[in-house]
Order: sequence, then C-alpha cells, then structure tokens
Amino acid sequence: MTRAADITPDFADRTDFEDADRGFVAPPEAALITGGDGQVVWNFDDTLFLDGGCPPTVHPSLWRQAQLCARAGLYEVTEGVYQIRGYDLSNMSLIEGARGVVVVDPLVSPDCAAAGLALYRAVRGERPVTAVIYTHSHIDHFGGVRGVVNPDHSEDGEGVPIVAPQGFMAHSVAENVYAGAAMLRRGEYYSGGGLEPGPAGLVGTGLGFTASHGTPGLLSPTVEIRHTGQEAVLDGVLFRFQVTPGTEAPAEMNFMLPERHALCMAENAGHNLHNILTLRGPVVRDPRVWSRYLTEAIELFAHDTDVLFASHHWPTWGRDRIRTYLSEQRDLYGYLHDQTLRLANQGHTGIEIAEMLELPPALSLAWHARGYYGSVSHNVKAVYQRYMGWYDGNPASLWEHPPVETAKRYVDCIGGVDAVLEKGRSYLEEGDLRFAAQLLKQAVFVEPDNADAKELLAVTFERLGQGAECATWRNCYLMGAQELRTGIRSTPLPAAGMADALTVGQIFDAIAIRVDGPRAWDENLSLHWHFTDLGEMYRMTLHNGVLVHSRTTMPADSSDFALSLTKPQLLGLLAGKGLDGVRHSGDLVTLKTLLTVLDDPDPSFAVVTP
Repeated sequence: MTRAADITPDFADRTDFEDADRGFVAPPEAALITGGDGQVVWNFDDTLFLDGGCPPTVHPSLWRQAQLCARAGLYEVTEGVYQIRGYDLSNMSLIEGARGVVVVDPLVSPDCAAAGLALYRAVRGERPVTAVIYTHSHIDHFGGVRGVVNPDHSEDGEGVPIVAPQGFMAHSVAENVYAGAAMLRRGEYYSGGGLEPGPAGLVGTGLGFTASHGTPGLLSPTVEIRHTGQEAVLDGVLFRFQVTPGTEAPAEMNFMLPERHALCMAENAGHNLHNILTLRGPVVRDPRVWSRYLTEAIELFAHDTDVLFASHHWPTWGRDRIRTYLSEQRDLYGYLHDQTLRLANQGHTGIEIAEMLELPPALSLAWHARGYYGSVSHNVKAVYQRYMGWYDGNPASLWEHPPVETAKRYVDCIGGVDAVLEKGRSYLEEGDLRFAAQLLKQAVFVEPDNADAKELLAVTFERLGQGAECATWRNCYLMGAQELRTGIRSTPLPAAGMADALTVGQIFDAIAIRVDGPRAWDENLSLHWHFTDLGEMYRMTLHNGVLVHSRTTMPADSSDFALSLTKPQLLGLLAGKGLDGVRHSGDLVTLKTLLTVLDDPDPSFAVVTP
C-alpha cells in the first residue's frame, strides 16, 4: 500500500496556472486601494515577492498555491460572466444582464468592492448594479456591499434586490457579532494579520492572499432562497439555486446559470481542502452533509455545465474535468467523515485518529485536495469533536488543571525551568519540533518574562511555520513567534458597520453576552422598550446575572424603567451618546445599573503567554 504521506502532486503540471490566467481582461488600475480616510485598504504590491522561486522559508506546495492566489484583475469566465480576483480574500463575480450587472459576493471591504466594480465598468461600460447575491453568511462575501449598492438599496434611483439563502441574517450575526471579539483575535493568528508580507512572513491563507483592511458593512437581504430548485430572474438572467445549509457555512447556496451553462459553487468546492472547523473557531461543520450536497450538485448540474466558478480561486472548464473535480471534492469530505468515525468506533481519540488517517492516493495527488486552508489533521479532530465533544473518555481528562497550574507541575517534575529549556533545546536540535513546542510552552507559562524561554519557543514556532504546507498553520506559528518576541499586537474592534442591519432582538442578544454575571448576581430590574420606528415593544429583565428579553404587546406599567425610541437611538445609546431625544419614564438608575454591569470585549488577549 502506498502511503499518502509519501505522495506529492506533479509540480510540472501547469493546468492550474493556465486556468488561473485564462480569460484575463485587465489588471488593477492602481497599486493601492485607499479608504475615505486615506488609509491603505489593499496593496497589490504586497504579493510581488511571489514572482520568484520558492525560498527555503516556505513549503514548496504552499508557495505554488500562493502564486496562484496572487493573480489580480478582471477576468472573463464565460460570455456575460466576469470575476474580480485578487482585490481581497475572496472573488467578486459579475453577471451581466439586460440592463446592468448582478454582483455576487461583494468582498470584505466596500473600498475594494467599489474599486473592482470601477475596473469592470472601465472595460465593460457604466452598467448599473441591478441585483446583489450573497452566496453565504461569511463576511468576505457580503462585507463590501456598500461599495456597490447605496444603503437604501438603490442605485440610479431604482431598487436593487439583495438575494441570500434562508437563515443568512441570523448566521452572519451569530458569527460576526456574538463571538466577534474572540474570533477576531484568533482570526488574527490564522490569517497572519500581524505578519509582514514576504518569504519570512505572510504568503497567503490558502483561499486568497489575505483580507482587506476596510470597514465591512451589511445590508439586509430582500429576497430569500428557501429551497433547491427555486428560480429567480434578475435583470433578465435566470438563476437556479441549490440550497446547501450546514456545509461550508450554516446558510449557503450554489446557483446555476442554465442559459450560460455556468455553475457557481459558492465556497462549497474550491482549490484546496477547506475546514470542518476553522482555526478562528466557528461552529463545527457537517462533512457528511457537505459531501451529500456535492453529490446533489453533480446530479443537478454537471451534465449541463461548461464552466464552474466559485467565491475563491479560479474556474474549471470542461464537463469531464468539472465532474471529476466535484467528485473528488465530494470524496474528500466524505472520506474524512466516515474514516474518522470508523476509527472512533474502534476506540481511538481525535488526536490519535489525526495521526492515523491518510487520504487515498488519488486524492493526495489532486492539487485541489491539498490542505492549504484546512488540514487533514485539524479536520479529523473537528469531526471527532462534532460527534464526541471535548472529552476523550479518559477520566484523567475530566478535571485537569488549567494551563498555568499544569505548567507549574510539569516544570517541577522535570527539575525547573532551566532543565525544561535544556530538554526543549535538545528536542529542537533533534528535529522533534512538535514536542519541543509542547515542552517549551510549559516554561513560558511558568515564567512568561523569561527571555530565553520565549526565544527558544519562538524559534520552534518559526521552524514549524516554515515547514507547514497549510497556510493557516504557518500563520498561527509565525504569529506566535512574533508575539513571543515583540509582545501582543493590539487588535482593535472593528467599527460597527453591520449594526444597522441587526434586528432589535440580535442587538439585545449581543448586550446579554456582555453582562458580567458575578457583578449582576444581586441585581433585579426590568425595562420596557418601545421602538416607534419599528412598531415593536420588548420587555427586558436582569435577574441572577441573566439578561432576558422578549417581544410584548403589554404596556410599560410594571417595568422599572420605560423608553420610547428608534433603533438608531438605541445604537447611539450603546455608543455612549446618552438619552438625547429619547422619551423615558421611571427610575433612571435602572438603565444606569444595566450599563454598569456590561463588560467591554477585549480582542487583544494573550494567546502564547498566560
């Protein structure tokens, strides 16, 4: 039996490069994209270093992927279908209609989306945006919408429909607002947000180079896609949708352009192994469902598809190639799911299965199945987590000490920090980088100011990162090394560009998450909120450190404090603007008490130090 670990795809195969360059129409109009404040949002020159040969500080396979993802400009996919690539982490697709253009997935930042649209118009004429499609609920596929559509959903004076899969708003908010600070901090690591572009630092993320630095926004969808087979005619173009909830995103959809024989696979099929659980930490995805939806896409669309394009990477042309590509992507997720559970049912834990499981040789030889963004290792652990949770079944794992206390005891057993450093250096020199990192972490957590311990761990992380084929692993390791040497990089919370798209219930949910439970244990208060612009009323209570809210039709008679206001006034109140223009009655101390027990999220917490 051939070991998959010994298999490497053919570097002489230039098919991906030919596909990535096919249909090139025009390069970017300028080297920089700047925001309204003059801040650089995107710098096309950041990827120029990728023009050369692979340096010893980057895995050759990852260097190849980074070169492919660095292509930037306007590309023609097929007649009437264009893409803006290399303007952000994701692609923006443009479907020409009878009167204008339908924009699909308008990037992360409005400035980048506007620049991409301007390039398209410079080539294809001043076509108005006649519709927007969000293929799924991740910010790199809707955050730039204000760069292509005005906040009132209009351009040139006419309404612009915004189309999204069912559940889009709830899931986009849950990921980007509820756990936003924690995911932002971890996202800095996995995306390499603090690394300088170059052979010693950021070379990409596997999906694209990196995310832009603008302020994302969100406009609420006006058209919801609820079922597979649902059709919509947008600007005279027929779109036929396949809904795929629970795949790469909890709310996601593919679509077919039957008149153009073109299939958009959103982010359900790409030129890498994706994540079952990304390192930034959202909900674990379902690879079984993901695999089955890919089978369904083959059955629904492959027989009539001449070109397949997606929200990242480059298209695939030719019906036979498309069927093979989708089948291998399908098998990739199905294999990870089934084999993880097969081994779990033999008593192996997630960590053990991650060491045991290898892909079939045919998949290991497929460039598009390589682990540039996800990895077999952390995807296997995610599948195990989905079914079995954090507990490995060994009672010793039930009540372990937290990291600092564990480190103290390990260091004591080994004979002190100096002995740990000596052992760690030995494992590092022998090439056992994995255990060197595990061991040296204990020394750093016992003596976080020990410069020798931090530098030795930083060297270990650096070498692990340089040898990683997975871009997100590389970024995590190199970010860890950098912060051990230079300290924690401040991670400011982004501006509230999505706040006005939230429902009142979602805003109240976000407030509830900020309540400091112990400080609020003894508080018992109630508020009545009347939103005059929405015609909605809510009752809110704080009891036992839990903030509860619900819609009501009852008057404010029994509440401690009542407010009559608009949703923008609520957002202003939370931003510290006070009660200007807000009608209120009752005990003002009630509101002050509520605001007093709210924590401010901190996305600059320590990761590689205590």
